[in-house]
Amino acid sequence: MKNNLLFFLLTFLMITSCVGTGSKGVFGTGVSVALDPRSIGTQIDDSVMQKSLSARLVLEEKSYLLSVNTKVLDGRIFLTGKVNNPEEKLRITKLAWETSGVRSVKNDIKVKEAFNFKQSAKDLLITSQLRTALILNKDIKATNYQIDTYKKKIYIYGIALTSEERKIVIKEAKEILDVEDVIASILLVEDLRIQKD
Repeated sequence: MKNNLLFFLLTFLMITSCVGTGSKGVFGTGVSVALDPRSIGTQIDDSVMQKSLSARLVLEEKSYLLSVNTKVLDGRIFLTGKVNNPEEKLRITKLAWETSGVRSVKNDIKVKEAFNFKQSAKDLLITSQLRTALILNKDIKATNYQIDTYKKKIYIYGIALTSEERKIVIKEAKEILDVEDVIASILLVEDLRIQKD
């Protein structure tokens, strides 16, 4: 009973706070609704799914709040972060698939290893370099992309306005020094279920 009440309160708070009153969108912090190619309804659905999954993950294990990242694009769930063992990774995947409205789940969660400051600093540098390159490239809507780097592998999630933009984003990522692999989960606007008019 106590867990149900806590789940209800967390879900209620997250859902009621998911849509801002200003120009900030539900796609992510600082992303303008006007720049997001998804319809407002799809943005809200994705935000509700993301908040619901986040709440369920926290109820499963409080440490997931900091160690697991979730992103939802057009009903597709993307998971990144680090967990202690493979069983946790499977449990999180199951929770993601149980989310109402989910269309697919891509799990890029890694099993933790000993912390390596040098590796973490390199990953942060790679992420910063790619973020800067996307912002400076006028052919790319940089606000439509999320970037995570883990052990010199770049994970890019986002929505491209054209297939040419998607190619440019991947090319920019591959040109960064020390990058070993680029894993791109970039949707095209035309692939979205519902688009803006």
